[in-house]
Amino acid sequence: MQETRDKLTPEQRKKNMKSIRSKNTRIEIVLRRALWAKGYRYRKNYVKIPGKPDIVLTKYKIAIFCDGEFFHGKDWEVLKPRLERGKNSDFWINKISRNKERDEEVNKQLLFMGWTVIRFWGDDIKKNTDECIRVIEETIFEQKMEDPMIWE
Repeated sequence: MQETRDKLTPEQRKKNMKSIRSKNTRIEIVLRRALWAKGYRYRKNYVKIPGKPDIVLTKYKIAIFCDGEFFHGKDWEVLKPRLERGKNSDFWINKISRNKERDEEVNKQLLFMGWTVIRFWGDDIKKNTDECIRVIEETIFEQKMEDPMIWE
């Protein structure tokens, strides 16, 4: 197995990993602010449904997840071979594979419970916030068309 050199020192890498949050990440805050500015009210890290979605629009039964590219395995067919060449590859491959499986399990559970699941990649939120809001608004419109009682 060929090892790639980390661009950071062990101390820098440790500091970097310690600063990674699970709640109130930058991408979540960007999306929440945009939703709030549009007049949408939501719940954060809603524990009453599986997966503890980052943002939940309870009125419309929409669960929104803001997924980081690395930890949720975006472009897995590209990322996995890079991880295989790196340090601690078994740990990272197992961790990210399990995260991807868990995401799929949560999606299925929520769909079974009648929820609509929306997942955004962090870069999409940062670079195309308006497009993410448009996707959410289209989903709300579809919900309203299916259930006229929501129009209240």
